[in-house]
Amino acid sequence: MELEVQIKSLPNQPGVYQYFDKDNVIIYVGKAKNLKKRVASYFNKTHDDGKTRVLVKKIANIKHIVVNTETDALLLENNLIKKYQPRYNVMLKDDKTYPWICIKKERFPRLFLTRNVIKDGSEYYGPYTSVRTAKALLDLIKELYLLRSCNFDLSEKNVATGKYSVCLDYHIGNCKGPCEGLQTEEDYNKDIAAIRNIVKGNFKDAIISFQELMMRFANNLEFEEAQKIKEKIDLLANYQAKSTVVNPSITNVDVFSIVSDESYSYVNFFKISNGSIIQSHTSEIKKKLDESDKQLLELSIIEIRQRFNSQSKEIYVPFKVDLGENIKVTVPKLGDKLRIVELSIRNAKYFRQDKLKQIKIVDPERHVNRIMEQMQKDLGLIKQPRHIECFDNSNIQGTHPVAACVVFRNGKPSKKEYRNFNIKTVEGPDDFASMEEVVFRRYKRLQEEGQDLPQLIVIDGGKGQLSSALKSLDILGLRDKIAIIGIAKRLEEIFYPNDPVPLYLDKKSESLKIIQQLRNEAHRFGITHHRNKRSKSALNNELEQISGIGKQTVVSLLKHFKSTKRVSLASFNDLEKVVGNSRALKVYNYFQMKK
Repeated sequence: MELEVQIKSLPNQPGVYQYFDKDNVIIYVGKAKNLKKRVASYFNKTHDDGKTRVLVKKIANIKHIVVNTETDALLLENNLIKKYQPRYNVMLKDDKTYPWICIKKERFPRLFLTRNVIKDGSEYYGPYTSVRTAKALLDLIKELYLLRSCNFDLSEKNVATGKYSVCLDYHIGNCKGPCEGLQTEEDYNKDIAAIRNIVKGNFKDAIISFQELMMRFANNLEFEEAQKIKEKIDLLANYQAKSTVVNPSITNVDVFSIVSDESYSYVNFFKISNGSIIQSHTSEIKKKLDESDKQLLELSIIEIRQRFNSQSKEIYVPFKVDLGENIKVTVPKLGDKLRIVELSIRNAKYFRQDKLKQIKIVDPERHVNRIMEQMQKDLGLIKQPRHIECFDNSNIQGTHPVAACVVFRNGKPSKKEYRNFNIKTVEGPDDFASMEEVVFRRYKRLQEEGQDLPQLIVIDGGKGQLSSALKSLDILGLRDKIAIIGIAKRLEEIFYPNDPVPLYLDKKSESLKIIQQLRNEAHRFGITHHRNKRSKSALNNELEQISGIGKQTVVSLLKHFKSTKRVSLASFNDLEKVVGNSRALKVYNYFQMKK
């Protein structure tokens, strides 16, 4: 009753709501355009997601904070989640510290890499998600500009009194000697201004400045100096070429994209300046409830922009998101803007693939859980298909019809459980009747022995084979207890009972790959058994083809010698001991004639 009163008293305003459990611990934080409508939606409808149902049951108290705008709600939600880490919210903490390029606030500023941001008025550019990228940029700057590497206090007084002397860097040409007043503060700060532009991704001004300087040296016939400047221009142009991926007119823009599976989402972030990607980062987010990609992307955009101190006024995203009035949201439809969003999506996908490969090695249980969840979703199953069985018929020109049943557990073959079937009740090559027989025999036996039934049956074939298998399940009373599908070879169509429209899974889907592996294993296993049977039959028939030798003699010979090959290699005396003189002579002469 208390919760009902709390919900009714909520305002129709934007804000943040907090759910507490019976121990007064925050278990969930959310944002809303309309607090009353959003919170009420948790309690006035049935949720498909099990975790959401559990969350609702645990809510004992609700608190809320009203804010002026949706943007304020986003920021507040983000801060509360990071502060309290509620059980049912996605995790937003990131323990990594990223490197920054620092221009120190001092006379003749130093330039260096740091992971510690100190609020002393110094300028920090970054953070860079890759140390290698940051170091490469720093090395480039040091190639282009002669900056001091010492940490002396180069105050006017210290320089004027000659407190310091030039070091080795000055003598080898890596510094212009500001410590002895050999370089003016104005000249040094011109270089620092150019460096600011470079770390912001603006190479244009630096290249123009170097080109003017190169021409000045060339006009004065100082060709050696002009060549040095040309080498610096080439360095800058080469670095820019590696980082330019879109139209240079696209500047000061953030790009975000998201790729999701059942349990995790992967959000990629690019910072674009003057057509160059100057920052890139991908975050992995574990889902706690049945959050949509839109919800997760909105939350991630705010968190990542805060983490990387982004002040961009425009973002590119693959679909519309609500971020308030202060940020321009663009969903590109064509051209360079669309290509950069597609590149972001591709990076998120690559990151996900790498993660999945790592998980498969270090956390196989999580890998299996993810695959099973994905198959359940893709195939629309009630339960995860932890135990799958697949059937395939084999007969060549109507001879020796056999069938195979292969078993997969947790997405992997369980070869000790594979079974072969010789068709007993069907005359001639009748795939439908054969399928009906083997499915009936398989599950009648499992029922009689009290063994576990599979969660999914896969039939290698189309509607006809699937209908035949269904007849057997109906007779056994298993129709509603086991999910069953058929897969047709030509177009990889997946058929369901009583549904004329097949399902087409994505060709790269892991679910389809497992079904194909099942089908291929069943085919391989069935063909192997069929070949063995034909070979055995052919050998047995060879003994029967010997003139004057009847079936009883063949049985006696095989019972003693175990195979036709051993009979063919036996001596006359050995044969005589088993079948007598007359028949032994016929068998012996037959195989001697073949040698």
